[in-house]
Amino acid sequence: MLGKLAVRNVKRSAKDYLVYVITMMLVTALMFAFNSILFSPDIRRRIDMAGIMAAMIGLATFFIVIIVAWLINYMVRFMLEKRSREFGTYLLLGMKKKEIARLYMRENVIMGMGAFIAGMALGVLLQQMIMAVLYTMLQENYHLKLQFNRWCILMTVCCYGGCYVLALFRCKRRFKKMNIRDLMDAGNKNEEVKESHERVKQWLLPLSLVFLIFFGVWLFFGGVLFGGWNGGTVIGFLIGLVLVIYLFYIGLSSFIVCYIRRRGALIYKGQNLFLLRQLSSKIRTMWFTMGTLTSLFTIAFLGCTVAMMFSDYQSKALEDKFPFDVQVNSPDVEYNFSEEIQILNEYTEIKDIYPYYIYENGTDQVNVWLRTHLRCFGTMYRKGGKEDAEADLEKIRNTDDGSYCRSDTYMKLSDYNYLRKMLGYQEVSLKADEYALHIKNRVYRETGDFAGHLTVEGDAGELKFAGYHMESFSQDGHNGGDYVIVIPDESAGNLRPYYKELVADLKGRAPAGLADRLDDIGRDDEVYGHLDMAGDLDDEIEEDEKMVPNSCFGTDQIIVYAAVNLVRDNLIPEVKYMLSAIVFPCFYLGFVFVCVALTVLSVQQLSDSAKYKFRYDILRKIGLRKNEVAAAVAKQLFLYYLCPAVFAAGIAGTVAIFISGKFIFYTGISTSVFQYFGVSFLLFFGIYGLYFAATYAGFQRNITLHTRYELL
Repeated sequence: MLGKLAVRNVKRSAKDYLVYVITMMLVTALMFAFNSILFSPDIRRRIDMAGIMAAMIGLATFFIVIIVAWLINYMVRFMLEKRSREFGTYLLLGMKKKEIARLYMRENVIMGMGAFIAGMALGVLLQQMIMAVLYTMLQENYHLKLQFNRWCILMTVCCYGGCYVLALFRCKRRFKKMNIRDLMDAGNKNEEVKESHERVKQWLLPLSLVFLIFFGVWLFFGGVLFGGWNGGTVIGFLIGLVLVIYLFYIGLSSFIVCYIRRRGALIYKGQNLFLLRQLSSKIRTMWFTMGTLTSLFTIAFLGCTVAMMFSDYQSKALEDKFPFDVQVNSPDVEYNFSEEIQILNEYTEIKDIYPYYIYENGTDQVNVWLRTHLRCFGTMYRKGGKEDAEADLEKIRNTDDGSYCRSDTYMKLSDYNYLRKMLGYQEVSLKADEYALHIKNRVYRETGDFAGHLTVEGDAGELKFAGYHMESFSQDGHNGGDYVIVIPDESAGNLRPYYKELVADLKGRAPAGLADRLDDIGRDDEVYGHLDMAGDLDDEIEEDEKMVPNSCFGTDQIIVYAAVNLVRDNLIPEVKYMLSAIVFPCFYLGFVFVCVALTVLSVQQLSDSAKYKFRYDILRKIGLRKNEVAAAVAKQLFLYYLCPAVFAAGIAGTVAIFISGKFIFYTGISTSVFQYFGVSFLLFFGIYGLYFAATYAGFQRNITLHTRYELL
C-alpha cells in the first residue's frame, strides 16, 4: 500500500521537482567521472605525480559533498513544508505518524535512486570525455574503455548516499516533533511577511554598497593601507564580505517596501507594483537563502575564472617556456656530457647538438638593479626597506634565494647565434664595441629600458648597448635567470666559464621517459628546482643541499619549473597534467555550485506556481492580455533569478580582475585582465539561460493548467 502510494506521489511531484532530479543526476555523473581519475590505474602508471590530481579532486569533492548535502537537506525540508497539509490530512484520516514518515522517506529514496542510476549512466559517458582530454594532455592516444572500478563506485555511492541519509535523518527528527496543527500551518510560513522598522533597515542597502566599495579598495590597495595580505587579513576580508552579502538582501527588501510606501513613480508603470511586491516578499522570506546562493554563484564564478587562467597558461606559455627539445645543465665547466650524449644517441635521432658555456666576470650590476626594481622583491633589497633608499649590496650578495646567480650571466655572440638558429630566430649582429641583452618579455614589460643604468666592459673598454631581445630562450636557470648579456667573441677575453650547457635538436618526438633516463645518470649536480604552483622552492631541501653559487631559476611566480635536465616532449605533458590538477577541480566545483544554486531558485518558483496562478488569474480578470501576463511572468522570474546572479557577478568580477591582473603580471602571458572573467561570465549565463528557460516553461505550463482547470 505505502509502496504504491509512494510511487504515485513521486510521479505527481516529478514535474515540479524535475529540475532538482536533473541536477542530482548531473552531480552523480560528475562525481563518478572525476572519482574515476582518482582510482584509474592507467593514470597512476603514466604519471608519477598522479597523487596531486587525486588530492585536488578529493578536496573539491569534499566541498561539493557539503554543498550537495545542503541542497538535499534544503529540498527535503522544502518539499515537506509544501506537502505538510497533505500529511496533516493523512493524520486526520487515521494514518500513524511513523507510517507517514516512512512514506515520505520512501518517496525521497525512489527519487534519489532514480537520479543516481541515470547519473551513473551519464557518468560513464562523461568519464570517457574526461579521460580523452587527459590523454590528449599527456600526448597519448586514448581508446574508449569502460572502467568500473569498485572503489570509484563505492566512493560515489557513499558521497551521494551519505548526503541523502543525513538529510532524511534530520527530516525524520523534525517530522516526529510536528503535530497536525504544525503540519497544516507549515506551508504558510514562507508567506508570512512581517514588516517592522523598514525605514531603519532600508539603510542597510546603501551601507552594504559602501562596504562593498571599501572591500574593493581593500582588495586592490590592501598592501598599502593594511600592511599587506596575511592569513588574518584574508579571513577578515572573507568574513566581512559574507556578512555584507546577507545585509544587502535585508536592506534591499526593506528599500523596496519603503519605495512602495512612498508611492514612487515606477510603481505606476505596467505591472511594476505587483512585481515589486512579489520580489520584496520573496527576498524577505528567503534573505538567508538568497545570500547563500549569491555566495555559491561567487565561488562558481571565481572557480571558473581560475580554471580559465591555468588553461590559458597551458595553451600559451608552455610551448615557449621550453623552446629546446633537450637541454642539460652542469655546474662543472669541465664536464663533457658524454653519458647524456650516449643516451640521446641510443634512444633518439639527433638532428643537431651543441655544448656551450654561460660566462661571468665578477660583476653583479644587472642582478642588483633587478632586485631593487622588480615588484616581486618590493623594498626587500633596499636599505631600511625604504622605497627611495639605495641598494643594500651586502644583503643582495649574501642572499641565496636562487632567483639569480651570484654574478651576472654572459653569453658569447657565436653561441647565442647558434642557439637562435636552432630555434629558427634571426641571427643578431653586434659590433666589437656593442652588447645586447636577452631578457624575458615579462621582465622587460615591468622594467622598461634600464640599459642606461648598466656599464658593460669588454676587452677594449666599455661596450655600447645595441638592443633588447625577448624571444623564448629557456631563461629559468639555463641561459641565465630572466636575462643573459650577449657580447661579441672578440670582446669576451675577460669572461670566465660559469657553468656549462648542452642543447639538442631531435628528429621527431622524444620518447617517453627520456628525462628520467637523463636524471638517472647520477651526476653530483644540485637539482635546483621543481614545478611549483606558488613560485617558491621546495621547503624540504636539506641544509647541505643548498644551491651552488651558479644556479638560479629566475623570478617567475605562481608556476615555476627549474631542473638540471629538460626534455620538452616529456615536460609539457607533465606540466599540463599538473595544471589540470587545478583546472579540472575548479571547473568541477564551479559547475556543481552553479547547478545547485540555480536548482534552488527554479524549484522555489515552480513549487509556488499554484500560489502564483491565483494572482495571475486576477491579473487576467482585471484586463491583462495573454501576452502581457506572459511578460509579467518573465519579468518576475527574471528579477528573482537576476538578483543573486548579478550581485555575485559584481563581487566575483572585481575579485577576478584583481587575481587576473596578478596572474598575468607574474606569469608574463599576454591576455586582457577581463578575458578570464568574461569567458566565465558567458559560461555561467549559458547555464543560467538553460535553467531560466526550463523554469519559465514549467511556470507558464503550471499557471495555465491551473487556470484551465478552474474554468472547467
